[in-house]
Amino acid sequence: MHDSSYEALVRADAFSDCERAAVYRAIETRRDVRDQFLPDPLPDALIRRLLSAAHAAPSVGFMQPWNFLLIRSREQREAIWHAFARANEEAVAMFTEERRQAYRSLKLEGIRKAPLNICITCDPDRAGPIVLGRTHNPRMDAYSTVCAIQNLWLAARAEGVGVGWVSIFHDQDVKEILGIPKRVEIIGYLCLGYVDQLYEKPELEIKGWRQRLSLDDLVFEERWPADAVSDGGG
Repeated sequence: MHDSSYEALVRADAFSDCERAAVYRAIETRRDVRDQFLPDPLPDALIRRLLSAAHAAPSVGFMQPWNFLLIRSREQREAIWHAFARANEEAVAMFTEERRQAYRSLKLEGIRKAPLNICITCDPDRAGPIVLGRTHNPRMDAYSTVCAIQNLWLAARAEGVGVGWVSIFHDQDVKEILGIPKRVEIIGYLCLGYVDQLYEKPELEIKGWRQRLSLDDLVFEERWPADAVSDGGG
């Protein structure tokens, strides 16, 4: 029997040295931007390229569970910011007294400063009740959506666009503001805009909140070692 799928195959050559270096540069210099956004609007063609990069992400069962809700209006961004601000005050109280001052010093103003916000969601019903690859792990649709976010983030870095991920809010508050159906899950709320500077290292590392862990401590062979210790942070 003739398998026509073979006709769709293309060569899987490695990238050139220059192309490969550009990919790794985007990965290594990607940053979570909090307040360095410039007010200039992003061109529609650029936004389309970023969304296309996100839409090219891998997804389990090719279910493509994502939606991209673009928020540009000042009124909507202000409403989201108030939802964030309420949750942020709750977050402050969760840290030790020593940590609270450091936490408050972090400038989390992307929602209002960035000219574009994108709420990225996951629709668990997109491919029906039984999805190839999700049969034994129902969270695979959410993990797939995170891949879309990473694609967008790396493409944005290559375009000179900063991205900040906002996670401090009650989902229901944001769903009510944006009219998101109950069954749909919010995976990421992103702030996007041009930036002219980025930290040379992650901001939380620069400001002493956390340090990057050693890769050697995180790589195991064949089995989880009996003496491995989890770093609980704090």
